Amino acid sequence: MYPVYYESAPRRDFISVMVSKEPPEPPSKRRQSCRRVWNRLSRLQRTIICAILVVGAMSGLYIANGLMNELPDDKDTLSQRHNVFPNDNVVHVMDQRHPDKDTKANQRLHDNDDKDGEDQKLHFEQVNEEKKTKGQSQDGADAGVDVQVQVPNMEDGVGPQNAQQKAVVEAFKHAWKGYKQYAWGHDELKPISKAASDWFGLGLTIIDSLDTMWIMGLMEEFEEARRWVEKDLVLKKNVDVNLFETTIRVLGGLLSAFHLSNDGLFLEKARELGDRLMPCFNSPSKIPYSDVNLDTGKAHPPRWGPDSTTSEVTSIQLEFRELSHQTGNDKYKNAVDEVMGHIQSLPKENGLIPIFVNARSGQFRAGATITVGARGDSYYEYLLKQWLQTGKTEDKLRDEYVTAIEGMQKNLVKSTAANGLKFIGELVRGSFSPKMDHLVCFLPGTLAIGHHNGLDASHLELAKELAKTCYQMYADMPTGLSPEIAYFNINNPGKPDIEVKNADTHNLLRPETVESLFYLYRLTGDKQYRDWGWKIFQAFEKYTKVQGGGYSSIGSVKDTKNPRFRDKMESFFLGETLKYLFLLFSDDPTLLSLDKYVFNTEAHPLPIWRP
Repeated sequence: MYPVYYESAPRRDFISVMVSKEPPEPPSKRRQSCRRVWNRLSRLQRTIICAILVVGAMSGLYIANGLMNELPDDKDTLSQRHNVFPNDNVVHVMDQRHPDKDTKANQRLHDNDDKDGEDQKLHFEQVNEEKKTKGQSQDGADAGVDVQVQVPNMEDGVGPQNAQQKAVVEAFKHAWKGYKQYAWGHDELKPISKAASDWFGLGLTIIDSLDTMWIMGLMEEFEEARRWVEKDLVLKKNVDVNLFETTIRVLGGLLSAFHLSNDGLFLEKARELGDRLMPCFNSPSKIPYSDVNLDTGKAHPPRWGPDSTTSEVTSIQLEFRELSHQTGNDKYKNAVDEVMGHIQSLPKENGLIPIFVNARSGQFRAGATITVGARGDSYYEYLLKQWLQTGKTEDKLRDEYVTAIEGMQKNLVKSTAANGLKFIGELVRGSFSPKMDHLVCFLPGTLAIGHHNGLDASHLELAKELAKTCYQMYADMPTGLSPEIAYFNINNPGKPDIEVKNADTHNLLRPETVESLFYLYRLTGDKQYRDWGWKIFQAFEKYTKVQGGGYSSIGSVKDTKNPRFRDKMESFFLGETLKYLFLLFSDDPTLLSLDKYVFNTEAHPLPIWRP
C-alpha cells in the first residue's frame, strides 16, 4: 500500500507507514507535487533526508577523487617520462605525458664489465635507418618528434664515493643554493650583489648543470631543473644568441642530459634549438655567421666586426652531428661538415690556423694571430674528438690533428730559461710571443686522450710537461689560483719563469687545468694529478666562495687579503670545473669511460658511435 499522511493528526517526530494488499492507484490519479509532499513532512523528517543527501554527495566526491589519483601525473618522477623497452634497450621518444613506469631514473653512469673482458659499447645507434618526424613542420621548430634511439645499460648508485668527492658535491650544492635563491631561471648568478645576470636568457646555469647533477647523484636538484626546462625554457624568443656558446652550453647540455637520463624531453628541446640555430649557416661561404635571433631567424656577424672566430665555427660539430645521429635528420650534420670541409681546404701554416675567418668570403683574415688560446683553442680539440666520436672512422680529421700538433711542437712550444717549463706561445703577425692563456691548459688532456687512442708517445710526454706548467700557474700565485694569462721568461735565467701583468691577474673559475688533470689521472693513474687538483679545489674554496651561496670570479690572484670579487659565477663553474673535479677524485675508472664517451668543449659527455 502507498504511504498515507494524516493531515488532521498532531505532528509527531516519527514516520507512519501502513501496508495494504491493495495495489496503489495509477500515478495519473494520485500524483502530488514534490513541494506539497515536502511541506507535509515534519522538521525532523526533512532534516534526516537532507543529512542523507549530504553524506551521499560527500561519499561520491571522495570516491571520485580517489579514482583520479590513480591516473598518471604530468609531474611524476623521471622514470615515468620516457618509454623504455627493456628487451631491446630502445627508447621511443614521443609524448612525455604518456610514460612507461618500468624504467629506473637513477641509473648509474658506470658500465658493467663483461665477464669475458670485452668492452661494452655505449653507442647510441639509430635503431631504424629511416626515422620519421611525427607531425613535424617544414622547419621543425615547433613540432614533436618520434624517434627511436638506443640507450645505455647503467647501474644504480650515482653519487660521491669518497671524502674528496663529497667535498666537491658540497661545493656544488653551495653554488646551486645561491643560484636558486637569487638567480633562478636566469643565465648566471651575481653572488656578491645577490642578483641575476642574463646573456641570452636561456637559463645557462641550469642547463650547463644538468649532467653534473646527474653524475653527482643530486636527483632532487636534477628533477627541479628538469621541470624548469619543461615548463619555462622558451626557445622562441626575440633575442640574439652566439652560435658557438649556445651550441656548446645549451645544445650540448640538453643532449648530454638526454643520454644520461633517457628523458625524451631533452632531445625534443635540443631538436628545436638546433632548428633555430640553423639560419647561421645561410651565408655566402657556408662559414656560419656568429649570431642569430632565435625568433626571427635573422643571422649576422658579431657586432664588433665582420669576421667569425675560427674556433667557434669549428667547435659546434660534435653537437650538431650528434643531433643528426639521434633525430635521423642529416641537415645538422651536413651543415657543420661543410664548415669543417671548407676550413680543411684553406691554406695553413704547419696545420695551424689564424683565429678569424670571414663568413662572406670564407677566407682567413690576413695576418691574424695564431694561438692555441682564445679564439683558436677548440678547433684542435674538435679535430681529435670528431674522429673519436665516429669510432675513429674519419681518418682525415685525425691526420689534420696530428699535423697541427706537429706544427705546435715546431712553432709554438718553448721552455722557460730558469726551470725549463714547457709552454705554448703564440704567433703574432709572424713573430713568436711567450704569452699563454689559461685556456691553453685544455691541451694536455687532449694530447693524453689522443695517445690513449694510438697516437705517438711524444703526445703523452708533451701532455705531462704542459700539465706541470699549467699547475705551476696556480702554485706560483699567492692565492694558489691561476691568472687568466701568463707570460713566460725564455731569456733570463735569473728571473722567475712566470710573469703576470696587472691586467691579467683575474681568475674566472675556469676548468681547463682540472680538465687535463682528470684525463691524465684517468689514463696514467699517477696520483700527483689528484694532489694538484685537490690543492686547486682548496684554493677555490678559500678565495672564491661567497657566504650565503655561490662562488665568484676574482680580480687578483696575487692578493690574498683583497682578491676583489668580480661578482660573477660563470655557468661553466658548475658545468665544467666542479664536474671535472668530481671525476678526477673518482675511484672508479669506468665512470663515464673515455672509451665510450667524448666530452664536448663544455664538458658535456656524448656517446662514441659504433663504427
